Amino acid sequence: MKVALAVIAVLGGILIFMLATASANSELFANHYPLLIAVNGAATFALLVLAVVQLRALRREYRQQVFGSRLKTRLVVMLALMAIVPGVLVYAVSVQFVVKSIESWFDVRVDSALEGGLSLGRSMLDSMQADLLTKARDMAFDLGDTRLAGPVLLNRLRERASVHSATLLAANGQVLAHSSSEISDLLPLVPSAAELRQVRQSRGFASVEGDAASSMSVRVLTPVGGTDLGDEPRVLQLIQPVPTAIAQSAESVETAYREYQGLQLGKAGLRQIYTLTLTFTLLVALFAAISLAFFLAERLARPLLILAEGTQAVAAGDFSPRAALATSDELGVLTQSFNAMTRQLDEARGDAERHRIYLEGVLANLSAGVLAFDTEFHLRAANRGACAILQDELTSLSDRPLAAWTQHVELAKAIADDFRDCGPEWQRQIEIERANGTPQVLLLRGSTLPEGGGGGYVVVFDDITQLISAQRSIAWGEIARRLAHEIKNPLMPIQLSAERLQMKLAEKLDEAGQSLLKRAITTIVNQVEAMKLMVNDFRDYARTPLPTLAALDVNTLVREMQQLYEGSRVPVDLDLGADLPAALADGAQIRQVLHNLIKNAKEALAERPPASDVAKVTVGTGRDERRIVITVKDNGPGFGPQILARACEPYVTTKTKGTGLGLAIVKKIVDEHNGELRLTNRESGGAEVMIRLPLAA
Repeated sequence: MKVALAVIAVLGGILIFMLATASANSELFANHYPLLIAVNGAATFALLVLAVVQLRALRREYRQQVFGSRLKTRLVVMLALMAIVPGVLVYAVSVQFVVKSIESWFDVRVDSALEGGLSLGRSMLDSMQADLLTKARDMAFDLGDTRLAGPVLLNRLRERASVHSATLLAANGQVLAHSSSEISDLLPLVPSAAELRQVRQSRGFASVEGDAASSMSVRVLTPVGGTDLGDEPRVLQLIQPVPTAIAQSAESVETAYREYQGLQLGKAGLRQIYTLTLTFTLLVALFAAISLAFFLAERLARPLLILAEGTQAVAAGDFSPRAALATSDELGVLTQSFNAMTRQLDEARGDAERHRIYLEGVLANLSAGVLAFDTEFHLRAANRGACAILQDELTSLSDRPLAAWTQHVELAKAIADDFRDCGPEWQRQIEIERANGTPQVLLLRGSTLPEGGGGGYVVVFDDITQLISAQRSIAWGEIARRLAHEIKNPLMPIQLSAERLQMKLAEKLDEAGQSLLKRAITTIVNQVEAMKLMVNDFRDYARTPLPTLAALDVNTLVREMQQLYEGSRVPVDLDLGADLPAALADGAQIRQVLHNLIKNAKEALAERPPASDVAKVTVGTGRDERRIVITVKDNGPGFGPQILARACEPYVTTKTKGTGLGLAIVKKIVDEHNGELRLTNRESGGAEVMIRLPLAA
């Protein structure tokens, strides 16, 4: 486009030169007329091709609905009309003006005036020549009567005739005497041999020499004859300058007349030339205007298209910088400001995205569950803590209202009821049932979100089942410690007193009385022993020592435990993992844990053996992530639904005998090892207890 504009500038200069030359020198223009016509025709055709190519490109973009083509088309049309309409108007006026001006140039009065001026000038010069020639003849006559004509006589005669310069020459052109009105004129003008020969053959010679720029003058030559026939012929030369005003007027009139005659000869062609020149000028101007309109439209539309494209990109979420104009005008500043705005929006979005990621990271790593609802109680977001607590990915509940939840119905009902009944802020504790039938205690906190952020509701909840179990364990430990202290003290006096009564009264009673006394004393002693065992269990539960943690080979420990139960009615099978690393645990306490679990399994199988299978207990080991896993399984009746939720609490048991402290002690030992205890029922029947202990390294 810049090259096209340069070509347009060159063509404009050529056309201006053509017009100036046509007005000042028709001969020069006529000599180069074919070349100029060819150059202008080629330039006009080149601009026409450029305009056609640009129009076709714009039409193609318009048909293909390229973004911005409509705006460029509108700008091109408006800018082209702004140049074409005035150009056509100026062309029409110029053609009429040129035609009428050319007709006015060749008016009859102008022709007569120029011829009259030229005749007047010539008559004036002819009069000056005749007058100077008469003076020369008179002076020649006076000089002819005098044999000795010298400079003095020549000077006196010159002054009397008021002549600028007088020179007396011999027939061969030798200067005999010279007189001039100017002291600086010491060297006279010597006529040529041809002029001297012409003077001798005629009565005189006159001529006008020079021009208006170099001082025009009249020069005459006349022969000088003596009284004696033997005298040598001489020649008198007189020079009289023409006044400057007369010389300039005569020359200007002659020049104007000559040019006028030249123009008159090319009158018809001149009209055609001017018309053709104006036509070429119009076509070049129109095509150049169209090309310039494309350039301006592109220049004006470019920032607008940048802004429009940037606006669409921003609407689509793309805040990348656009191409800005490196200009200081309003459009350049506008595109630069738009880029600055998009850059700020991008930075703001980046900050918001970082805050969102940070918040999501915080929520994702919270152990508490978080549920977010919209104003219609549709689930919008849930963190990993909520999925872990509820043991559900919650994907099926996405965008569903609470009333339509098919699982976690108790939780949904509690949330809906509390927001309806308790206001924007509330807290409550509920107990729900897990999928495996065990109860789960949740502490819920609900809050209404502000309307400025779109509104909605958020519920934060924690699984406090383990916390409540730990609180119960602590409470039972305190109770067990006090019961052991209060019960153990009177047991020994009771047993001693009963044995003393038997010793004192046995000899004093008859056989029937002795038998009754013996049975009573035996009952008392047996119950005291039973109470001692119960007190010892309480003592063990309340005073379990802290574990001495060390690297423990679990497989070796399990093999030793199996040897203790060899030959028992219920066999103990092993399922040990290979290459198992050491666990960080107290061997004695883990041995006690395994003994309690195996003992419980054997007692459950003894009370309710399987009907279609051989009763057996299986102890297995393995590795789960960064923990050692120990499982104790049986094929007995398993845990009851009500017992499974509170099996690790004291005095919770299904056996006819026992205190129910076995699993409570196991749970306490595992917790002090920073481990995890899990009780489940097997799908194939029977109970399964899983213990997870940390690795030694």
